[in-house]
Amino acid sequence: MEQIQAHVAQYKKDLVSNLVNLINQYPIIGVVNMENLPAPQLQVMRAQLRGSFFITMTKRRLMKLAIEQTKSKKNGIEKLEAHLGGMPALIFTKENPFKLSKTLQKNKSPAPAKAGQTALRDIMVNKGATSFAPGPIIGELAMAGIKSRVEGGKVAIKEDSVVVKAGEKIKPKVAEILTRLGIQPMEVGLDLVAVYENGLIYGRGVLSVNEDEYKNRLTNASRWAFNLAVYTSYPTQKTINALLGKAYNDAKALGVSQNIFDKGIIDILVGKAEQQMLSLAGTANIEVFETRHEKREEKIEKTHTEPKTENQKTESHEIKAPTREELEANIKMREKQQEVKEVEKIYHEIHKKSIEEHDKKKE
Repeated sequence: MEQIQAHVAQYKKDLVSNLVNLINQYPIIGVVNMENLPAPQLQVMRAQLRGSFFITMTKRRLMKLAIEQTKSKKNGIEKLEAHLGGMPALIFTKENPFKLSKTLQKNKSPAPAKAGQTALRDIMVNKGATSFAPGPIIGELAMAGIKSRVEGGKVAIKEDSVVVKAGEKIKPKVAEILTRLGIQPMEVGLDLVAVYENGLIYGRGVLSVNEDEYKNRLTNASRWAFNLAVYTSYPTQKTINALLGKAYNDAKALGVSQNIFDKGIIDILVGKAEQQMLSLAGTANIEVFETRHEKREEKIEKTHTEPKTENQKTESHEIKAPTREELEANIKMREKQQEVKEVEKIYHEIHKKSIEEHDKKKE
C-alpha cells in the first residue's frame, strides 16, 4: 500500500532553514512578545535597532522546528520553546543579554490599559485627591476595588489600592477607571521574555536590572567589606592606612592611660599630671584650710597676751574638745594634701624627663 506523505510548502522549508542559520550564527537569541504592538511603532523600532539586532517573526510551530534542528549544536536551546507565548518573535544579536534588555526597555513608551490585556506587574492606584465631583464615580471606583470619600467637594482615594495583580487579565471596568484617572500602566514596545546564551536561559526577572539600585548595592557591599576588614584587622591594600592609623591611636591611648613615658606622648602626660594636680588642690581646698589654721593661731596668741577678765578666766577653764565631724574633716584634709604632694612629685618627674628628651634632641 502506497504511503501518503504530507505536502509542505517550499516557503515554509525556506523559513525554517533561514531560522536554523540565524540560530547557529548568533550567540544570543531572545524571545520577544509583540502583542498589542502597533505596526507603525514596530517599523520605527526595527529601524532603530537595525545593525545591532535582527528581528524575525513567523508561526510558532516553525520556530519550534528550527529550534529542534539546532539543539545538537546549541546546548539547552530547546528551553526557549517554553517562552514562545503570545505573539512571539525571535531577536538575534551579538550583544550581551543585559544590554539587549536595556536597549529594548529604552524604546518602550507608556500606554493606557485595555480590557483583556495581561498586567506585566501589579497595577496600583495611589491615594490622593482626584478631579471628579461627587456622584456615580464613587460607586464605579468601589466596583473596581478602590475606596474613596469626598474631601473639599471632590472625590479622593482613601488608600493605595492594587487593582490588578501581575499576570491577571485587566477587566473592562478597571481599564475604564484607569483611563479616566489618567493612569497608563502598560508599555508599548518589544517585551523581552527570555534570552539564550551559552546554554543558559535568562528570564524577564533576571534581565530587568535597576542600574541605580545595583550601583547602590555594590557601594554598600564595598563599604561593609571595608568596615569588616578594619574591625577584624585584616590587612589589604585598601585597609592598611586605616589599620595603621587605628593602631597608632590605640597605642597612644594606652600609653596615656597607663602613664608610659614616651617621647610621642610626653607632652600629653605633662598636661594630664598638671590637670590632676590642680584638680586635687581645688578639691582639698588647701588655701582655705591654711587660713583657718592661721586664724586659730591668732586667737591663741590673743588669749595669752590680753588680760583676762573674770568672765574670760571662767571661759578659759571651759576648753571644748573637737567634734567627730571636725576630726574626720581634718583627716580628709591631710589625705588630700598628701595626694597633692604625690601628684606634684609625678609632675616634676615627668617634667624632668621632658627636659632630658629635649636636651637629647638638641645634641
